[in-house]
Amino acid sequence: MEQSNRRLEVLPCTEDDDTCRTFILKDEDHTLGNALRYIISKNPEVEYCGYSVPHPSVHDINFRIQTKRVPAAEVFKKGLEDLQTLCEHMNTRFQEALDVFSSDKHEKELEGMDT
Repeated sequence: MEQSNRRLEVLPCTEDDDTCRTFILKDEDHTLGNALRYIISKNPEVEYCGYSVPHPSVHDINFRIQTKRVPAAEVFKKGLEDLQTLCEHMNTRFQEALDVFSSDKHEKELEGMDT
């Protein structure tokens, strides 16, 4: 049996309906699953969004999306992009705060050396 290196698998639809899909995210866990579920659930086109971990020893998540009219794959892609944008923003803000903290700490250390 050949092992696939793909990190994402999209299960085929049972019907001719692209508004309902299950995505299997390989080597992922609740960290990504819960954050992505939250972001996608905010989309007004989404009727249902949830994920499950099939087994504790399997490091995959099954991510299910059902939409009103928009293809589920589009909603999934937008959710990933929105989550990436959010993470980049949080990282930028964290780095800014860290720079301010480091600068303040360095100034205090210099002030302590003057006495």
